[in-house]
Amino acid sequence: MLRHAAKLPALALILSLGACTHDRTGPTLGHFDEFHVTRPSGNTVYVCSAYGCKKQTKFRFTDADIKELQAVMKKAAKNDSADEERRAVAYAIGWMENRVGKEIGTDKDRPGMDFAASGDPTQQDCVDEATNTTSYLLVLQNNGLLKHHTVGTPFSKDQLWRGVAGWTHWTAVLTENGNGTKYAVDSWIYANGENPAVVQTDKWYIEDLASLPASTR
Repeated sequence: MLRHAAKLPALALILSLGACTHDRTGPTLGHFDEFHVTRPSGNTVYVCSAYGCKKQTKFRFTDADIKELQAVMKKAAKNDSADEERRAVAYAIGWMENRVGKEIGTDKDRPGMDFAASGDPTQQDCVDEATNTTSYLLVLQNNGLLKHHTVGTPFSKDQLWRGVAGWTHWTAVLTENGNGTKYAVDSWIYANGENPAVVQTDKWYIEDLASLPASTR
C-alpha cells in the first residue's frame, strides 16, 4: 500500500504538467453532426455564435469573394511551400471572419472567453470558432486553394484539474500532406477578423491568453 502511495506525488506532477488531448479520427464533417450544426456545402456555411453553436446563420461566399481570397493568399505567401501556405491560410481566415462578421454582426466578437457572453449572438466561444474556422477551411479546400494541406477533424485539449482555467478548448485542424503533421488553426484567441494562430497541435494549448502563440502574420 505504501509502495503505491509513494507514486502518487509523481503522478500528480505528471498530470499537472500535461494536457488531456481528445483527438478524433472520424471524418471532418462528423464534427458538425456531433454539435448539431448544418454541414457546410460548397461555398455555403452555417456560422456558429452565441456559444456552443446555439445560433447558426447561413452565409454564402460569392464568386467575387473567392477571387478576393485567391488574391489574399497569393499576396501573403512568399513562396510555394507548406509553411507559406499556412501563413496564407491565416490571412484568408482573417479576411473571411471580417467578411462574415460585418454582415451577420459577429464583427463585435471579443477575444477569448467571456462568461457573460453566453447566448449573445455577436459572441463566439471556442466551439463556435473551431466549427466556423473548419467551415472556412473547407471553402478554401473546395475551391482548390489548399495545395499542401487537407482540412482535418477538430479536436480539443483540457486540464480539468486546474478548474476553469483548464476547461476544454477546441480548435480547427489542418493536416500537412505527405508528412501528416497536424496544425491547430485557432481563431478563438483573438478578436474577430484577426489572423488566427497556426501551430503544431502537440505544441498548442490554452494555459492562458498570455502564453498562447502569436497570430500568424
